[in-house]
Amino acid sequence: MFKKFAIAAPLALLALGSSGAFAAGEAAHSISVIAHVPTNGFYVVPTDPDLVNKDQDMSFRPSTGKMGEVNGFFDIRNNNGSVHASVDSTPKLISGASSADLKVTLNNVELSTTPQPVNIEATFQPDPSHPQKNQFKNQTPSEGFCQQIPQACEPSGLFSLIARIPFTANAPILANHVDPRRGGMAKVPSDWRDVVVTHASGDTSKVQIRIAGIGHETAFPLSVGEMTGGGGWDDLWEGGGWLIAPAPCQGVGWASAGPHGYNSFWKVPEGAGVCSKKAKFDIPLAMRYQYFVYAYELRTPDPLKMVAGEYTGTIIYTVGPGQDFDMGDVMIPSDSLLTLNFLLGVTHTLKVDLPPGGNRVILEPQGGWHRWLLQNRKPVRLYRDQTFNISASSRFTMKLECGVDLELGCGIRDSTGRYAAVVDVSVSLPDGLTDGSGQPVRRMPLSRFVSPAFQPGLYVDRKPGTLHFEINQRYTEWLIDAQRQHYQGNITVIWDSQV
Repeated sequence: MFKKFAIAAPLALLALGSSGAFAAGEAAHSISVIAHVPTNGFYVVPTDPDLVNKDQDMSFRPSTGKMGEVNGFFDIRNNNGSVHASVDSTPKLISGASSADLKVTLNNVELSTTPQPVNIEATFQPDPSHPQKNQFKNQTPSEGFCQQIPQACEPSGLFSLIARIPFTANAPILANHVDPRRGGMAKVPSDWRDVVVTHASGDTSKVQIRIAGIGHETAFPLSVGEMTGGGGWDDLWEGGGWLIAPAPCQGVGWASAGPHGYNSFWKVPEGAGVCSKKAKFDIPLAMRYQYFVYAYELRTPDPLKMVAGEYTGTIIYTVGPGQDFDMGDVMIPSDSLLTLNFLLGVTHTLKVDLPPGGNRVILEPQGGWHRWLLQNRKPVRLYRDQTFNISASSRFTMKLECGVDLELGCGIRDSTGRYAAVVDVSVSLPDGLTDGSGQPVRRMPLSRFVSPAFQPGLYVDRKPGTLHFEINQRYTEWLIDAQRQHYQGNITVIWDSQV
């Protein structure tokens, strides 16, 4: 929406005994133009489905002396920005004890297991249908658990992302181990942490984030039946399978499993410590987390106190034994850092509407001239209160530009330029808009200088305010005594959100 809004108000004064007509004043019309661009739209689809649905032949080629290549094409789209790609684990061809590393490229860029930074995006745009809801909307699509089972996350306001950091066991997990760090465990940064986000102007604000859930895509070298002598996942772990979360973590009632692995998820309360599972049977070497899923909660700043535009910030978590994301001493990650980049987009509205004819102001005494003529008295002031409707979601200032620029302010004058008077201009704003000290704005004087900033406490949508135009008693008597019929001038009122 508009960052600056100006209304030119031609002023006219009809003096005692006058019957003259006034020329039409200037009229200004503003049209608000909005373009809606879709925000949803992400896919990576193979042009040939057989590329991912069937085995690919990389047999040795005698003619080249090399192994064969597998090439395919993907249609890729992301309306929300760039696309980052990585592989879950080091790609290999395996034959018994022998293996050969594979090179995987996308758009001539070699992919690795090192994850790219994760972007968390949230936006604020005033909603006239919910003016009291001044909150950012998370625009980052969930991945992993909350995407697969949204009904387990939505009631708690959770979002989940995949950290493509594989963990591999560096030792077997022994049955009935005493040390929880030698088994299946998780400790995550569940306390709130501050992230400073910065606008290009230098304005800063604070986002808070905490990790509120942890999930694993786990793979085992043997089937659960082989490890437990014919039992199931509830037999492998004390207290049941990973569907049942160990305290202080909380289960969500959902999980998926196969003979060689399972996908689990636990909610993590604020300030929780270690959540651990004890194995009841030996788990041989090479247990793996193919990746882990983390859920997060956000506390975003008050958008009404932020500048329009983009704010960016970063938080870096450490991964590994004794670090922020700690899966114990047995499960070792392939990467030691998880970087989250924040992008907060703020769109503000500043719009002012006058009623038809409201930009032509005629100054008169209270009750009109007829009353004063009948009483044969001079009025003590000439004035006009002009209402307007304002929509505002950000700080803004106001000032005047004077068509008749007098030493003490804006004014009106007669056609000869010999007689003039100062017009005092003040403003009253609707509830929800306050001055710099947090007080309601009632008849605050305006001048050619920029006013202190007005601050919305909530999104004000088409609420009425008033511009007060007034000539005091001294100037009123001066104009009447001058016996001129017509005085006029232009005053432009400027609302500016570029604070």
